[in-house]
Amino acid sequence: MLTIRDLILPLRHDPSMLYYLAGQALGVQASQIAELRIRRRSLDARKKPELRWIYTVDVQTRKSEKQILRQCRNPKVSAAKELWYKPLKAAALPALRPVVVGFGPAGMFAALALAMAGLRPIVLERGRDAETRHRAVEEFWRSGTLDPECNVQFGEGGAGTFSDGKLNTGTRNERQGWILRQLVGFGADESILWDAKPHVGTDVLLTVVQNLRRRVEALGGEVRFGAKLTGLRARDGALTALELTQGGQTELLPCDRLILAPGHSARDSFRMLEAAGLAMEPKPFSMGVRVEHLQAAVNEAQYGRQEEAVPCADYKLNVKLPDGSSAYTFCMCPGGYVVAAASEPGRVVTNGMSNFAREGENANAALLVTLEPADFPDKSTLGGMLWQQQLEEAAFRAGGGGYRAPAQRVGDFLARRPTEAWGRVKPSYRPGVTPCELHEVLPQRLTRVLEQAIPALGRVLQGYDDPDAVMTAPETRSSSPVRILRDNTYQSPSLRGLYPCGEGAGYAGGIMSAAVDGLLCAEALISQIS
Repeated sequence: MLTIRDLILPLRHDPSMLYYLAGQALGVQASQIAELRIRRRSLDARKKPELRWIYTVDVQTRKSEKQILRQCRNPKVSAAKELWYKPLKAAALPALRPVVVGFGPAGMFAALALAMAGLRPIVLERGRDAETRHRAVEEFWRSGTLDPECNVQFGEGGAGTFSDGKLNTGTRNERQGWILRQLVGFGADESILWDAKPHVGTDVLLTVVQNLRRRVEALGGEVRFGAKLTGLRARDGALTALELTQGGQTELLPCDRLILAPGHSARDSFRMLEAAGLAMEPKPFSMGVRVEHLQAAVNEAQYGRQEEAVPCADYKLNVKLPDGSSAYTFCMCPGGYVVAAASEPGRVVTNGMSNFAREGENANAALLVTLEPADFPDKSTLGGMLWQQQLEEAAFRAGGGGYRAPAQRVGDFLARRPTEAWGRVKPSYRPGVTPCELHEVLPQRLTRVLEQAIPALGRVLQGYDDPDAVMTAPETRSSSPVRILRDNTYQSPSLRGLYPCGEGAGYAGGIMSAAVDGLLCAEALISQIS
Protein backbone atom coordinates (compact mmCIF):
# COMPACT_ATOMS: atom_id res chain seq x y z
CA MET A 1 0.00 0.00 0.00
CA LEU A 2 0.95 3.64 -0.42
CA THR A 3 0.58 6.45 2.10
CA ILE A 4 -0.49 9.91 0.92
CA ARG A 5 -0.20 12.91 3.26
CA ASP A 6 -1.90 16.31 3.30
CA LEU A 7 -5.05 15.73 1.30
CA ILE A 8 -7.11 18.87 2.02
CA LEU A 9 -10.89 19.08 1.86
CA PRO A 10 -13.43 21.65 3.12
CA LEU A 11 -15.39 21.15 6.34
CA ARG A 12 -18.37 19.71 4.42
CA HIS A 13 -17.38 17.40 1.57
CA ASP A 14 -18.31 14.23 -0.26
CA PRO A 15 -16.12 11.33 1.00
CA SER A 16 -15.60 10.24 -2.63
CA MET A 17 -13.46 13.37 -3.08
CA LEU A 18 -10.70 11.56 -1.22
CA TYR A 19 -10.41 9.08 -4.09
CA TYR A 20 -10.17 11.96 -6.56
CA LEU A 21 -7.45 13.77 -4.58
CA ALA A 22 -5.55 10.54 -3.96
CA GLY A 23 -5.59 9.80 -7.69
CA GLN A 24 -4.26 13.29 -8.41
CA ALA A 25 -1.43 12.84 -5.91
CA LEU A 26 -0.47 9.53 -7.52
CA GLY A 27 -0.95 10.67 -11.11
CA VAL A 28 -3.61 8.01 -11.83
CA GLN A 29 -7.37 7.94 -12.35
CA ALA A 30 -9.48 7.55 -9.19
CA SER A 31 -10.80 4.31 -10.69
CA GLN A 32 -7.27 2.86 -10.35
CA ILE A 33 -7.57 3.00 -6.53
CA ALA A 34 -8.80 -0.38 -5.33
CA GLU A 35 -8.92 0.49 -1.63
CA LEU A 36 -8.59 3.66 0.43
CA ARG A 37 -8.23 3.68 4.20
CA ILE A 38 -8.01 6.81 6.37
CA ARG A 39 -4.88 6.75 8.50
CA ARG A 40 -5.31 10.16 10.13
CA ARG A 41 -7.70 13.12 10.00
CA SER A 42 -7.28 16.50 11.70
CA LEU A 43 -9.18 19.78 11.55
CA ASP A 44 -7.12 22.78 10.38
CA ALA A 45 -8.35 26.12 11.74
CA ARG A 46 -5.25 28.19 10.98
CA LYS A 47 -7.14 30.23 8.37
CA LYS A 48 -10.33 30.67 10.39
CA PRO A 49 -13.17 31.00 9.75
CA GLU A 50 -12.28 28.76 6.77
CA LEU A 51 -11.97 25.29 8.25
CA ARG A 52 -10.35 22.40 6.39
CA TRP A 53 -9.91 18.70 7.01
CA ILE A 54 -6.38 17.37 6.44
CA TYR A 55 -6.20 13.67 5.66
CA THR A 56 -3.46 11.08 5.53
CA VAL A 57 -4.66 7.97 3.72
CA ASP A 58 -3.38 4.54 2.76
CA VAL A 59 -4.33 3.32 -0.70
CA GLN A 60 -4.00 0.11 -2.63
CA THR A 61 -3.89 0.56 -6.40
CA ARG A 62 -4.68 -1.65 -9.35
CA LYS A 63 -1.35 -0.71 -10.95
CA SER A 64 2.16 -1.51 -9.75
CA GLU A 65 2.77 0.62 -6.68
CA LYS A 66 6.53 0.58 -7.23
CA GLN A 67 5.98 1.97 -10.71
CA ILE A 68 3.62 4.66 -9.38
CA LEU A 69 6.20 5.71 -6.80
CA ARG A 70 8.85 6.07 -9.50
CA GLN A 71 6.61 8.06 -11.81
CA CYS A 72 4.68 10.42 -9.53
CA ARG A 73 7.73 11.89 -7.71
CA ASN A 74 5.40 13.39 -5.11
CA PRO A 75 7.13 14.04 -1.75
CA LYS A 76 3.79 13.47 -0.01
CA VAL A 77 3.56 9.88 -1.29
CA SER A 78 5.51 7.01 0.25
CA ALA A 79 5.33 3.29 0.75
CA ALA A 80 3.02 2.56 3.68
CA LYS A 81 4.75 1.66 6.94
CA GLU A 82 2.83 -0.16 9.63
CA LEU A 83 3.90 -0.47 13.26
CA TRP A 84 2.63 -3.97 13.96
CA TYR A 85 2.52 -5.43 17.43
CA LYS A 86 1.93 -9.05 18.29
CA PRO A 87 1.24 -10.13 21.90
CA LEU A 88 3.70 -12.60 23.38
CA LYS A 89 2.93 -16.25 24.08
CA ALA A 90 4.23 -17.90 27.22
CA ALA A 91 6.74 -20.68 26.60
CA ALA A 92 5.69 -22.42 29.80
CA LEU A 93 2.96 -22.32 32.42
CA PRO A 94 4.15 -21.35 35.92
CA ALA A 95 3.04 -23.18 39.03
CA LEU A 96 1.14 -20.10 40.26
CA ARG A 97 -1.15 -17.96 38.12
CA PRO A 98 0.05 -14.34 37.82
CA VAL A 99 -2.01 -11.71 39.61
CA VAL A 100 -2.95 -8.21 38.45
CA VAL A 101 -4.06 -5.69 41.08
CA GLY A 102 -6.20 -2.90 39.66
CA PHE A 103 -8.45 -2.98 36.59
CA GLY A 104 -7.86 0.47 35.18
CA PRO A 105 -6.22 0.94 31.74
CA ALA A 106 -2.85 -0.46 32.84
CA GLY A 107 -4.33 -3.42 34.68
CA MET A 108 -6.87 -4.18 31.96
CA PHE A 109 -4.31 -4.40 29.18
CA ALA A 110 -1.80 -6.24 31.36
CA ALA A 111 -4.52 -8.79 32.16
CA LEU A 112 -5.53 -9.03 28.50
CA ALA A 113 -1.93 -9.65 27.41
CA LEU A 114 -1.43 -12.28 30.11
CA ALA A 115 -4.69 -13.99 29.18
CA MET A 116 -3.76 -14.00 25.49
CA ALA A 117 -0.43 -15.54 26.47
CA GLY A 118 -2.33 -18.44 28.06
CA LEU A 119 -1.45 -17.54 31.66
CA ARG A 120 -5.03 -17.29 33.05
CA PRO A 121 -4.37 -14.25 35.29
CA ILE A 122 -6.27 -13.48 38.48
CA VAL A 123 -7.36 -9.82 38.65
CA LEU A 124 -8.09 -8.16 42.00
CA GLU A 125 -10.16 -4.95 41.72
CA ARG A 126 -11.16 -3.23 44.94
CA GLY A 127 -14.11 -1.49 43.26
CA ARG A 128 -17.18 -2.92 41.58
CA ASP A 129 -18.15 -3.92 38.05
CA ALA A 130 -19.01 -1.12 35.61
CA GLU A 131 -22.80 -1.41 35.90
CA THR A 132 -22.81 -1.38 39.70
CA ARG A 133 -20.22 1.38 39.69
CA HIS A 134 -22.23 3.54 37.30
CA ARG A 135 -25.27 3.34 39.57
CA ALA A 136 -23.19 4.20 42.64
CA VAL A 137 -21.56 7.18 40.93
CA GLU A 138 -24.90 8.53 39.68
CA GLU A 139 -26.29 8.26 43.22
CA PHE A 140 -23.24 10.10 44.57
CA TRP A 141 -23.66 12.91 42.05
CA ARG A 142 -27.38 13.11 42.85
CA SER A 143 -27.34 12.95 46.63
CA GLY A 144 -23.76 13.29 47.85
CA THR A 145 -23.76 9.73 49.24
CA LEU A 146 -20.21 8.40 48.76
CA ASP A 147 -19.17 4.74 48.64
CA PRO A 148 -15.40 4.81 49.41
CA GLU A 149 -14.87 1.53 47.54
CA CYS A 150 -17.07 2.20 44.49
CA ASN A 151 -16.72 5.65 42.97
CA VAL A 152 -15.14 7.67 40.17
CA GLN A 153 -11.66 6.47 41.20
CA PHE A 154 -12.25 2.79 42.06
CA GLY A 155 -13.93 0.12 39.96
CA GLU A 156 -13.92 -1.56 36.58
CA GLY A 157 -12.12 0.63 34.06
CA GLY A 158 -10.35 2.82 36.62
CA ALA A 159 -10.57 6.60 36.90
CA GLY A 160 -10.42 6.98 33.11
CA THR A 161 -13.90 5.47 32.74
CA PHE A 162 -15.41 8.72 34.02
CA SER A 163 -13.52 11.14 31.79
CA ASP A 164 -13.52 12.26 28.18
CA GLY A 165 -11.83 8.97 27.31
CA LYS A 166 -8.96 10.73 25.54
CA LEU A 167 -6.45 8.48 23.83
CA ASN A 168 -3.82 11.12 23.01
CA THR A 169 -0.27 10.52 24.12
CA GLY A 170 3.00 12.33 23.55
CA THR A 171 4.92 9.16 22.74
CA ARG A 172 4.77 6.81 19.76
CA ASN A 173 4.81 3.09 20.31
CA GLU A 174 3.86 0.17 18.07
CA ARG A 175 1.52 -1.04 20.81
CA GLN A 176 -0.75 1.99 20.44
CA GLY A 177 -2.32 0.89 17.15
CA TRP A 178 -2.98 -2.54 18.60
CA ILE A 179 -4.61 -1.01 21.69
CA LEU A 180 -6.87 1.15 19.50
CA ARG A 181 -7.94 -1.87 17.45
CA GLN A 182 -8.78 -3.78 20.63
CA LEU A 183 -10.89 -0.86 21.90
CA VAL A 184 -12.81 -0.74 18.62
CA GLY A 185 -13.38 -4.47 18.85
CA PHE A 186 -14.76 -3.97 22.36
CA GLY A 187 -17.21 -1.27 21.25
CA ALA A 188 -15.39 2.05 20.76
CA ASP A 189 -16.19 4.09 17.66
CA GLU A 190 -13.99 3.27 14.66
CA SER A 191 -13.01 6.95 14.37
CA ILE A 192 -10.43 6.47 17.15
CA LEU A 193 -8.28 4.59 14.62
CA TRP A 194 -7.68 7.72 12.55
CA ASP A 195 -8.86 10.79 14.45
CA ALA A 196 -5.91 13.05 15.34
CA LYS A 197 -7.50 13.60 18.76
CA PRO A 198 -9.30 10.33 19.49
CA HIS A 199 -11.73 10.00 22.38
CA VAL A 200 -14.10 7.25 23.47
CA GLY A 201 -16.50 9.08 25.80
CA THR A 202 -17.70 7.98 29.23
CA ASP A 203 -20.99 6.58 27.94
CA VAL A 204 -19.15 4.28 25.50
CA LEU A 205 -16.32 3.38 27.88
CA LEU A 206 -18.79 1.77 30.26
CA THR A 207 -19.51 -0.83 27.56
CA VAL A 208 -15.92 -1.13 26.32
CA VAL A 209 -14.44 -2.03 29.71
CA GLN A 210 -17.03 -4.74 30.32
CA ASN A 211 -16.38 -6.32 26.93
CA LEU A 212 -12.63 -6.28 27.58
CA ARG A 213 -13.19 -8.02 30.92
CA ARG A 214 -15.38 -10.66 29.27
CA ARG A 215 -12.56 -11.35 26.81
CA VAL A 216 -10.08 -11.85 29.66
CA GLU A 217 -12.51 -14.27 31.31
CA ALA A 218 -13.18 -16.12 28.06
CA LEU A 219 -9.42 -16.74 27.79
CA GLY A 220 -9.32 -18.30 31.25
CA GLY A 221 -8.69 -15.21 33.38
CA GLU A 222 -10.57 -14.45 36.57
CA VAL A 223 -11.70 -10.97 37.71
CA ARG A 224 -12.63 -10.55 41.36
CA PHE A 225 -14.48 -7.33 42.22
CA GLY A 226 -14.55 -5.98 45.75
CA ALA A 227 -11.15 -7.64 46.34
CA LYS A 228 -8.67 -5.30 48.01
CA LEU A 229 -4.94 -5.88 48.40
CA THR A 230 -4.05 -5.32 52.06
CA GLY A 231 -0.62 -6.89 52.47
CA LEU A 232 2.38 -8.60 50.89
CA ARG A 233 4.27 -11.70 51.96
CA ALA A 234 7.88 -12.31 50.97
CA ARG A 235 10.81 -14.64 51.55
CA ASP A 236 14.45 -13.84 50.74
CA GLY A 237 13.45 -10.66 48.87
CA ALA A 238 10.92 -12.44 46.64
CA LEU A 239 7.12 -12.21 46.65
CA THR A 240 5.36 -15.34 47.95
CA ALA A 241 1.75 -14.35 48.71
CA LEU A 242 -0.81 -11.55 48.84
CA GLU A 243 -3.12 -10.68 51.67
CA LEU A 244 -6.52 -9.53 50.42
CA THR A 245 -9.94 -8.77 51.82
CA GLN A 246 -13.17 -9.56 50.00
CA GLY A 247 -16.69 -9.60 51.39
CA GLY A 248 -15.39 -8.94 54.90
CA GLN A 249 -13.12 -12.00 54.77
CA THR A 250 -9.31 -12.00 54.73
CA GLU A 251 -7.53 -14.41 52.40
CA LEU A 252 -3.91 -15.30 51.75
CA LEU A 253 -3.39 -15.85 48.02
CA PRO A 254 -0.13 -17.60 46.99
CA CYS A 255 1.54 -15.40 44.38
CA ASP A 256 5.07 -15.03 43.04
CA ARG A 257 4.30 -12.67 40.12
CA LEU A 258 2.19 -9.54 40.66
CA ILE A 259 1.52 -6.66 38.28
CA LEU A 260 0.61 -3.84 40.65
CA ALA A 261 -1.52 -1.20 38.90
CA PRO A 262 -3.26 0.52 41.82
CA GLY A 263 -4.26 3.84 40.21
CA HIS A 264 -3.29 7.29 41.45
CA SER A 265 -5.88 7.39 44.25
CA ALA A 266 -5.10 4.18 46.17
CA ARG A 267 -3.74 6.07 49.16
CA ASP A 268 -4.24 3.29 51.67
CA SER A 269 -2.30 1.03 49.30
CA PHE A 270 0.58 3.51 49.16
CA ARG A 271 0.69 3.53 52.97
CA MET A 272 0.67 -0.27 53.06
CA LEU A 273 3.47 -0.49 50.49
CA GLU A 274 5.60 2.05 52.35
CA ALA A 275 5.10 0.13 55.60
CA ALA A 276 6.10 -3.07 53.78
CA GLY A 277 9.42 -1.46 52.81
CA LEU A 278 8.78 -1.27 49.08
CA ALA A 279 11.15 1.15 47.34
CA MET A 280 9.22 4.37 46.62
CA GLU A 281 9.93 8.07 46.14
CA PRO A 282 7.92 11.31 45.91
CA LYS A 283 7.44 12.56 42.35
CA PRO A 284 6.37 15.84 40.75
CA PHE A 285 2.66 16.23 40.10
CA SER A 286 0.15 19.04 39.61
CA MET A 287 -2.86 20.54 41.35
CA GLY A 288 -5.27 23.33 40.51
CA VAL A 289 -8.89 23.89 39.51
CA ARG A 290 -11.40 23.05 36.79
CA VAL A 291 -12.28 26.02 34.56
CA GLU A 292 -15.57 26.07 32.64
CA HIS A 293 -16.44 28.20 29.58
CA LEU A 294 -19.36 28.13 27.19
CA GLN A 295 -18.54 25.61 24.47
CA ALA A 296 -19.89 28.04 21.87
CA ALA A 297 -17.36 30.64 23.02
CA VAL A 298 -14.49 28.11 22.73
CA ASN A 299 -15.71 27.18 19.23
CA GLU A 300 -15.71 30.83 18.13
CA ALA A 301 -12.28 31.47 19.64
CA GLN A 302 -10.78 28.45 17.85
CA TYR A 303 -12.75 28.46 14.59
CA GLY A 304 -14.10 31.98 14.14
CA ARG A 305 -17.80 32.62 13.73
CA GLN A 306 -19.36 29.73 11.81
CA GLU A 307 -22.64 29.54 9.92
CA GLU A 308 -22.81 25.76 10.19
CA ALA A 309 -22.41 23.12 12.85
CA VAL A 310 -18.79 22.34 13.70
CA PRO A 311 -17.11 19.71 15.86
CA CYS A 312 -16.66 20.80 19.47
CA ALA A 313 -13.40 22.73 19.66
CA ASP A 314 -10.79 21.91 22.26
CA TYR A 315 -7.58 23.54 23.44
CA LYS A 316 -4.27 22.65 25.06
CA LEU A 317 -2.49 25.60 26.65
CA ASN A 318 0.53 26.25 28.81
CA VAL A 319 2.38 29.26 30.14
CA LYS A 320 5.81 29.83 31.66
CA LEU A 321 5.75 32.78 34.06
CA PRO A 322 8.56 35.29 34.72
CA ASP A 323 9.22 33.87 38.19
CA GLY A 324 9.92 30.42 36.69
CA SER A 325 6.63 28.82 37.73
CA SER A 326 4.32 27.29 35.14
CA ALA A 327 0.71 26.31 34.54
CA TYR A 328 -1.03 24.27 31.88
CA THR A 329 -4.43 22.96 30.90
CA PHE A 330 -5.08 19.24 31.19
CA CYS A 331 -7.81 16.76 30.27
CA MET A 332 -9.90 19.26 28.30
CA CYS A 333 -13.50 18.04 27.98
CA PRO A 334 -15.40 19.67 25.09
CA GLY A 335 -19.15 19.70 25.61
CA GLY A 336 -18.51 18.11 28.99
CA TYR A 337 -19.20 18.35 32.69
CA VAL A 338 -17.23 18.97 35.86
CA VAL A 339 -17.84 15.96 38.09
CA ALA A 340 -17.37 15.04 41.73
CA ALA A 341 -14.49 12.56 41.90
CA ALA A 342 -14.00 12.02 45.64
CA SER A 343 -12.94 8.60 46.93
CA GLU A 344 -12.57 9.38 50.63
CA PRO A 345 -15.08 10.70 53.19
CA GLY A 346 -14.83 14.40 53.99
CA ARG A 347 -12.73 15.33 50.94
CA VAL A 348 -13.81 17.09 47.74
CA VAL A 349 -12.17 16.30 44.38
CA THR A 350 -13.14 17.50 40.88
CA ASN A 351 -12.55 16.01 37.45
CA GLY A 352 -13.89 16.46 33.93
CA MET A 353 -16.04 14.14 31.82
CA SER A 354 -17.58 14.08 28.33
CA ASN A 355 -19.88 11.67 26.56
CA PHE A 356 -18.95 10.57 23.05
CA ALA A 357 -21.32 13.13 21.46
CA ARG A 358 -19.92 15.97 23.63
CA GLU A 359 -23.40 17.44 23.84
CA GLY A 360 -22.98 19.58 26.99
CA GLU A 361 -23.34 23.37 26.96
CA ASN A 362 -19.99 23.96 28.66
CA ALA A 363 -16.39 23.10 27.98
CA ASN A 364 -14.06 22.44 30.90
CA ALA A 365 -10.41 21.65 31.53
CA ALA A 366 -8.12 21.48 34.50
CA LEU A 367 -5.82 24.45 34.98
CA LEU A 368 -2.88 23.01 36.88
CA VAL A 369 0.25 24.25 38.60
CA THR A 370 3.36 22.08 38.35
CA LEU A 371 4.62 21.09 41.81
CA GLU A 372 8.00 19.59 42.71
CA PRO A 373 8.78 17.54 45.85
CA ALA A 374 10.64 20.60 47.17
CA ASP A 375 7.28 22.43 47.18
CA PHE A 376 5.59 19.84 49.40
CA PRO A 377 5.04 21.02 52.99
CA ASP A 378 5.80 17.46 54.16
CA LYS A 379 9.10 16.13 52.78
CA SER A 380 8.38 12.44 53.38
CA THR A 381 7.79 9.89 50.61
CA LEU A 382 4.03 10.44 50.87
CA GLY A 383 4.31 14.22 51.29
CA GLY A 384 2.55 15.00 48.00
CA MET A 385 -0.31 12.67 48.91
CA LEU A 386 -0.70 14.32 52.31
CA TRP A 387 -0.84 17.76 50.65
CA GLN A 388 -3.56 16.50 48.32
CA GLN A 389 -5.60 15.35 51.30
CA GLN A 390 -5.20 18.66 53.14
CA LEU A 391 -6.43 20.59 50.11
CA GLU A 392 -9.38 18.24 49.57
CA GLU A 393 -10.41 18.58 53.22
CA ALA A 394 -10.24 22.40 53.00
CA ALA A 395 -12.45 22.25 49.90
CA PHE A 396 -14.97 20.02 51.69
CA ARG A 397 -15.25 22.56 54.52
CA ALA A 398 -15.54 25.48 52.11
CA GLY A 399 -18.23 23.67 50.14
CA GLY A 400 -20.33 23.30 53.27
CA GLY A 401 -20.51 19.50 53.29
CA GLY A 402 -22.41 17.01 51.13
CA TYR A 403 -19.46 17.03 48.69
CA ARG A 404 -20.50 20.41 47.30
CA ALA A 405 -17.45 22.06 45.76
CA PRO A 406 -16.19 25.61 46.31
CA ALA A 407 -16.39 27.65 43.08
CA GLN A 408 -15.82 31.20 41.90
CA ARG A 409 -16.18 33.34 38.77
CA VAL A 410 -12.84 34.10 37.11
CA GLY A 411 -13.51 37.85 37.31
CA ASP A 412 -14.12 37.61 41.04
CA PHE A 413 -11.04 35.45 41.57
CA LEU A 414 -8.81 37.98 39.80
CA ALA A 415 -10.41 40.81 41.80
CA ARG A 416 -10.12 38.81 45.06
CA ARG A 417 -13.79 39.15 45.95
CA PRO A 418 -16.27 36.40 46.85
CA THR A 419 -18.67 35.29 44.14
CA GLU A 420 -22.31 36.09 44.88
CA ALA A 421 -24.00 35.16 41.58
CA TRP A 422 -23.17 33.31 38.38
CA GLY A 423 -23.03 34.99 34.99
CA ARG A 424 -23.42 33.48 31.51
CA VAL A 425 -21.53 30.31 32.50
CA LYS A 426 -23.42 28.10 34.94
CA PRO A 427 -21.46 25.50 36.95
CA SER A 428 -22.12 21.93 35.82
CA TYR A 429 -20.65 20.20 38.90
CA ARG A 430 -22.92 17.84 40.77
CA PRO A 431 -24.05 17.54 43.57
CA GLY A 432 -23.63 21.33 43.50
CA VAL A 433 -21.24 24.21 44.16
CA THR A 434 -20.90 26.81 46.90
CA PRO A 435 -19.84 30.32 45.74
CA CYS A 436 -16.75 31.42 47.63
CA GLU A 437 -13.38 33.14 47.52
CA LEU A 438 -10.86 30.52 46.37
CA HIS A 439 -7.92 32.43 47.86
CA GLU A 440 -9.30 31.27 51.22
CA VAL A 441 -9.39 27.62 50.08
CA LEU A 442 -6.31 27.04 47.91
CA PRO A 443 -2.72 27.44 49.10
CA GLN A 444 -0.87 30.57 48.02
CA ARG A 445 1.52 28.40 45.98
CA LEU A 446 -1.42 27.73 43.63
CA THR A 447 -3.37 31.01 43.72
CA ARG A 448 -0.27 33.10 43.00
CA VAL A 449 0.37 31.16 39.80
CA LEU A 450 -3.30 30.99 38.76
CA GLU A 451 -3.66 34.77 39.11
CA GLN A 452 -0.85 35.27 36.59
CA ALA A 453 -1.68 32.33 34.33
CA ILE A 454 -5.33 33.13 33.59
CA PRO A 455 -4.71 36.58 32.00
CA ALA A 456 -1.67 35.19 30.16
CA LEU A 457 -3.73 32.34 28.71
CA GLY A 458 -6.45 34.83 27.76
CA ARG A 459 -3.90 36.43 25.42
CA VAL A 460 -3.34 33.01 23.81
CA LEU A 461 -6.97 31.87 23.58
CA GLN A 462 -9.49 34.68 23.28
CA GLY A 463 -11.99 34.54 26.12
CA TYR A 464 -10.06 32.18 28.37
CA ASP A 465 -10.03 34.95 31.01
CA ASP A 466 -13.77 35.60 30.54
CA PRO A 467 -14.95 37.08 33.87
CA ASP A 468 -18.00 34.77 33.76
CA ALA A 469 -15.93 31.58 33.41
CA VAL A 470 -16.25 29.34 36.46
CA MET A 471 -13.41 27.93 38.56
CA THR A 472 -14.33 24.83 40.60
CA ALA A 473 -11.86 23.46 43.14
CA PRO A 474 -9.85 21.40 43.63
CA GLU A 475 -8.32 19.28 40.86
CA THR A 476 -5.82 17.16 42.79
CA ARG A 477 -5.72 13.79 41.03
CA SER A 478 -4.05 14.66 37.72
CA SER A 479 -1.34 12.08 38.38
CA SER A 480 0.25 10.09 41.16
CA PRO A 481 2.31 12.00 43.75
CA VAL A 482 4.55 8.95 44.33
CA ARG A 483 6.59 6.56 42.21
CA ILE A 484 7.00 2.88 43.06
CA LEU A 485 10.51 2.17 41.84
CA ARG A 486 11.31 -0.56 39.32
CA ASP A 487 14.47 -1.73 37.57
CA ASN A 488 15.18 -2.58 33.93
CA THR A 489 13.26 -5.85 34.33
CA TYR A 490 10.17 -3.81 35.36
CA GLN A 491 10.37 -5.38 38.83
CA SER A 492 10.66 -3.65 42.18
CA PRO A 493 14.34 -3.59 43.25
CA SER A 494 13.21 -4.39 46.79
CA LEU A 495 10.77 -7.23 45.99
CA ARG A 496 11.32 -9.62 43.10
CA GLY A 497 8.16 -10.71 41.38
CA LEU A 498 6.35 -7.37 41.89
CA TYR A 499 5.92 -5.27 38.74
CA PRO A 500 4.84 -1.65 39.52
CA CYS A 501 2.67 -0.50 36.64
CA GLY A 502 0.69 2.39 35.23
CA GLU A 503 -0.30 5.82 36.43
CA GLY A 504 -0.61 5.00 40.12
CA ALA A 505 2.92 3.58 40.16
CA GLY A 506 4.20 6.76 38.51
CA TYR A 507 4.85 5.49 34.96
CA ALA A 508 1.97 6.87 32.89
CA GLY A 509 -0.20 9.94 32.44
CA GLY A 510 -3.43 8.97 30.71
CA ILE A 511 -5.41 6.08 29.29
CA MET A 512 -3.14 5.28 26.35
CA SER A 513 0.20 5.60 28.14
CA ALA A 514 -1.15 3.51 31.03
CA ALA A 515 -2.40 0.81 28.63
CA VAL A 516 1.02 0.72 26.93
CA ASP A 517 2.73 0.40 30.31
CA GLY A 518 0.39 -2.46 31.17
CA LEU A 519 1.52 -4.30 28.04
CA LEU A 520 5.19 -3.60 28.79
CA CYS A 521 4.90 -5.03 32.30
CA ALA A 522 2.99 -8.07 31.04
CA GLU A 523 5.67 -8.68 28.41
CA ALA A 524 8.40 -8.43 31.06
CA LEU A 525 6.56 -10.95 33.22
CA ILE A 526 5.99 -13.33 30.31
CA SER A 527 9.65 -13.07 29.28
CA GLN A 528 10.77 -13.81 32.83
CA ILE A 529 8.62 -16.95 32.84
CA SER A 530 9.98 -18.01 29.48
